[in-house]
Amino acid sequence: MKRPPAFGLMFLVLFLFTCGKQSEKVEANKPTEDFKVRVDRFADLEILRYQVPQFEDLSLRQKKLVYFLSQAALSGRDILYDQNYKYNLIIRQTTHTIVEGYKGDRSTELWKQFMTYAKRVWFSNGIHHHYSTLKIIPEFKKSYLSELINNTDGKFPLKNGEKTGEFIEWLTPTLFDPDIDGKRVNLDPRDDIISTSANNYYNGVTQDEVDMFYSNMKDPDDTTPIWYGLNSRLVKEQEVVEKVWKSGGLYGEAIDQIVMWLGKAKEVAENDAQRKELEILIDYYQTGDLRTWDKYNMAWVKNTEIDIDYINGFIEVYGDPKGIKASYESVVEINDFEATARMKALSDNGQWFEDNAPIMDIHKREKVQGITYNVVSVAMLGGDVSPYSPIGINLPNSNWIRSNYGSKSVSLGNITTAYDEARSGGFVEEFGYTDQEKARSEKYGSFAGKIHTAMHEVLGHASGKLEVGVETPKETLKSYASTIEEGRADLFGLYYIMDPKLVEMGLVESDEIGKAEYDGYIKNGLMLQLRRLQPGEEIEESHMRNRAYISHWTYEKGRKDNVIEKKVRDNKTYFVVNDYEALRRLFGELLQEIQRIKSQGDYEAAKELVENYGVQVDKKLHKEVLERSKVLDIAPYAGFMNPHYKPVTDENDEITDIVITYSDDFVEQMLYYDKYYSFLPLENN
Repeated sequence: MKRPPAFGLMFLVLFLFTCGKQSEKVEANKPTEDFKVRVDRFADLEILRYQVPQFEDLSLRQKKLVYFLSQAALSGRDILYDQNYKYNLIIRQTTHTIVEGYKGDRSTELWKQFMTYAKRVWFSNGIHHHYSTLKIIPEFKKSYLSELINNTDGKFPLKNGEKTGEFIEWLTPTLFDPDIDGKRVNLDPRDDIISTSANNYYNGVTQDEVDMFYSNMKDPDDTTPIWYGLNSRLVKEQEVVEKVWKSGGLYGEAIDQIVMWLGKAKEVAENDAQRKELEILIDYYQTGDLRTWDKYNMAWVKNTEIDIDYINGFIEVYGDPKGIKASYESVVEINDFEATARMKALSDNGQWFEDNAPIMDIHKREKVQGITYNVVSVAMLGGDVSPYSPIGINLPNSNWIRSNYGSKSVSLGNITTAYDEARSGGFVEEFGYTDQEKARSEKYGSFAGKIHTAMHEVLGHASGKLEVGVETPKETLKSYASTIEEGRADLFGLYYIMDPKLVEMGLVESDEIGKAEYDGYIKNGLMLQLRRLQPGEEIEESHMRNRAYISHWTYEKGRKDNVIEKKVRDNKTYFVVNDYEALRRLFGELLQEIQRIKSQGDYEAAKELVENYGVQVDKKLHKEVLERSKVLDIAPYAGFMNPHYKPVTDENDEITDIVITYSDDFVEQMLYYDKYYSFLPLENN
């Protein structure tokens, strides 16, 4: 699970492409202390950059490994677009063609509106908002779409025999009509969440048919079950069948590119264990066998004696309302040894935290094992963590692998640093109530957030166990499984961030760090995160839901003792924590209940908690938050451009170095990615 604020003849051809200049600008920006983090701003989004300070200290072999893994990461880009919506590749190619070839006036307001739309599509990996999953409706007029297409030099993705006018007639409502495929992920329990979601994980099937198909596949006596359906599209033809994502299958053209670059990475792996795990991963991509995927995860999680690690595969299930099918994602990481050493105490004391957690004894793990925690510098983001990136990741997601073999947790240090620099100031001053609270946040807020993230990933996700005979959460808790799990991990961190044990371990200097996190978490859950919603929206995204139900539940349960107080000053609303110890106890009570819900598979309790506390939005308060946030002019969301890696070769075409450079033009990078990492046919249906 991740926590948000996520490359024969063909080799020679692609190698020459990627060796080529992304642009002259690429060569200009070396990492420095005055490195410019912010590079673009549009709609509700901001584009940032991250540095990779450890890269220059790597050996040539390690640099090659980073490069090959990065090319593999980018090679799956098309897959995510197609997973998100069946027409995304056609729409992306259309916007790309217009951006490169439009002959009309590029100084008009309409052109600016089109460019904003194009950048939003690139950012969200499709036409649905990356967070709300609502369709992004263009601001420019429908008639302007015809003007753009008819005045552009370039090839549009027309079907055989299709005329340009017919293409425009189809495309216009696809882009502009909010009732056509209006939401990528619909979690409303009143609806058939499969047929009303616009994602491309299912075709022609209903929610009941999905439930029946996968329930019939399960063996109730299997203690090491595969994640049924993880890497396939479920479609109804003559009967309901799976189309597996693998070489020679669905997405095979892109997967073959991933496999080719993973093969290159295998040749420069850091140790035999990493070489073996890459062989297993390649086998998985070639066969689509989910037992092989489990075998890979077991090998990957045990290999900790390395400087460079990676994530690559179909991993997170947030994009599927059923929580079954996983989106493509990849991260390439370089260990930050100094920062990792400072946080090692958390994983070393994992059993103490489990033994002393405020959950029922029957739900505690008798033996916490295999927890590893690293602070890393991201070297490349791909798929569902790009451009929008989490700040922490804990994998694998399989419960039985985590229980038997452990998990790897990482905090993305350079990503967090860039977020912090871009987010400094503003909200603390506007939404903080007292000078003491503001000063505490200014001094400790960033560090407190990092500690909470670490405990969320390292301890929270690794904690607890299911009762005997209870199926996995995706079967029992269904559409609420992800938000319950994220809330459980958040609460574990919230409970312990105020514990004296952290001072004793030397991780924090005082409980002021915990108080700073409590102040920020409650304000965010009750107010600040509402700036990410449009008027009239309810909360849908899993992480937003968990922050909302935790904050609203503790606010309500502590009302009689005034634990959290709502104050109004100068017609502005504030939420102030009056009793931090009482709030900690409430966090502990809710943690116990959420662990019980997960451990017993109590769907009705999960539904009641989430629907009552995590979905509804106070419209008046929402309006106020939007007005106050607008004045601050801080984008609700931020994402990242990647660095560019350019091999240097000698007269024998042997790589002698890899040069890292930092582009500062988001449009340029997206056009480059469109050109050199497009491997799928435009309609993968």
